[in-house]
Amino acid sequence: MPDHTLPPPVSLALQGGGAHGAFTWGVLDALLEDGRFRFDGVSGTSAGAMNALCLAHGLMVGGPAGAREALERFWLAVADSSPFPAAGDAGMEVPQALKMMLKWTDYLTPEQLNPLDLNPLRDIIAGQFDFERLRRASPVRLFIAATHANSGQLRIFHNHELTPDALLASACLPTIHRSVMIDGEPYWDGGYSANPAVFPLLWECSASDLLLVLLTPLRYAETPDSAQKIRDRLRELSFNATFLREMRTLAHMRQHIEPSRLPGWLLALLPQARLERRLASVRFHAISADHVLGALPADSKLAVNRPFFEQLRDQGRDHARRWLELSAPDLGRASTLDLARVFY
Repeated sequence: MPDHTLPPPVSLALQGGGAHGAFTWGVLDALLEDGRFRFDGVSGTSAGAMNALCLAHGLMVGGPAGAREALERFWLAVADSSPFPAAGDAGMEVPQALKMMLKWTDYLTPEQLNPLDLNPLRDIIAGQFDFERLRRASPVRLFIAATHANSGQLRIFHNHELTPDALLASACLPTIHRSVMIDGEPYWDGGYSANPAVFPLLWECSASDLLLVLLTPLRYAETPDSAQKIRDRLRELSFNATFLREMRTLAHMRQHIEPSRLPGWLLALLPQARLERRLASVRFHAISADHVLGALPADSKLAVNRPFFEQLRDQGRDHARRWLELSAPDLGRASTLDLARVFY
């Protein structure tokens, strides 16, 4: 029987987006500060996976306050690890030195560009998170997405599989970083196969409320009109295609579920009926940053510095607070995201 003395459970689906993941930091910070619900499962890709791990580790060692501290500690450490100074008034511009280096990725492999395999993110992850304890005692179910480089298939790392390499694989852009080898197999960024994966939250978690935190705009205000902007848009669309396809499938399935006239005790014995009941009962919600992140240049995902991260954090907090004010009363009662209208 559910314990009605506890806050209602919510599962989270956290998109990746490089530096834009600092927006999700702000969203999670506001949700933790609010304290009206607890977290069941968290699915994350790339930066979303980093935020998921911060959330789980912080909750494990210090509750909501510990999770807020873990998020801040991680993002500021990433900001301070950049060898490039902040560019532009808000730090959102990619430094020219980094732009020049990125151009070489068209001609050189990561092994040639970085023969010593230096990766500050590896050191931050290994230093800040207790993976052994997380595998044993994470207070939330984690689902970390990576892409098998030789097949394109999605790999979901569960709690018992958490390692620094699993996190690095989820964020491995193959033009910049070497493939991450796990059990002898190469993995790349999870965004190529799921950004993020939603199905584990449906089939492996019990929370009936599922909150999407979206960093890629669902609709852009303008059509790109230059060769570089077209390439940037194609890259963004490719990273979001699997997520949109999964959400469209869920919307289609929900539209075609018919109420059963069978008694409840019999439905509980039928796998197909249990699947339909679960899909019909889940309530979807979303916090999206379309007009904020959609207006930023595509390469701002590589702008790693404190001013930009803190600006995105504050915007994420503002969006989450507005969502809490408008939609939190509906948690446990109704969806605030119309899947059919948005995705179908």
